[in-house]
Amino acid sequence: MQDSLIKRPPIRIALVIIAFAAAAAVLVGARVHDAAGRELRETILAELQPVALKNCTLKRFGSANDGGYLMCQNLIEPIDAAYSYGIGPNDDWGCDVSRRYHVPVHQYDCFDPARPTCSGGAFVFHNECVGDRTGYRKSHLFDTLENQIRKNGDTSRHLIIKMDIEGGEWDSLFAAPDELLASIPQIAMEMHGFDNPKIVEVIRKLKRNFYLVNLHFNNWSCTSKASPLPAWAYQVLWVNKRIGIVDPTAPVPAPMSPLNAPDSATWPDCQLRTSISTH
Repeated sequence: MQDSLIKRPPIRIALVIIAFAAAAAVLVGARVHDAAGRELRETILAELQPVALKNCTLKRFGSANDGGYLMCQNLIEPIDAAYSYGIGPNDDWGCDVSRRYHVPVHQYDCFDPARPTCSGGAFVFHNECVGDRTGYRKSHLFDTLENQIRKNGDTSRHLIIKMDIEGGEWDSLFAAPDELLASIPQIAMEMHGFDNPKIVEVIRKLKRNFYLVNLHFNNWSCTSKASPLPAWAYQVLWVNKRIGIVDPTAPVPAPMSPLNAPDSATWPDCQLRTSISTH
């Protein structure tokens, strides 16, 4: 009897073995998760390969730093209206566009009550956000891109869009009909995140109708956690394939335009290692 008890592993040793096994399982799970996350980030980067257009004259609209976006100036007209999603206390992009092209800019933001003004421009502020469906989330009203354009009477009109909505772009654009997106000449936007599989789906959806023409990482968001992406927020320009003509002689990815600038003028920058275009 005593011999059989001695041969049995003590309860304390058994608990240690179980704890080690659990820790090993957690470690294996973490490594699998890390590998999957790395693969996703690599896929996102592989999709973010900007091309050069031989019929695009890039111009910066909006601020010299944060709040400025590159667009193909010569491909904007004809234009009937502009849509600016994600506003805050100012909308330098919208003011620049409205003044230059004498069109109304529909602004959408349900979180920030600020009402930016623009001397010489025309702003129409909507206290709602863009999303994948119509309705309230807590006290904030959301509607779809398609509905907002329709309610303003702008369906089938010439529009350009700026979007900076802190990650809300993925659901909003995923819900937008391809036919609607195909009608928009240019979309300048800031995209956010690196760990959501929907990012790849939305980028691929956009690439069915658009060329990715500019890619610039926001240096407010530089982090090694996003590697091989240098940051978790990145500004892009989408130009409709109906109007853009790819330059077959330019390298892919296209060199970054010198019109891009750090969002923070005082923080260190972080960009992919590509040469700077002199054009």
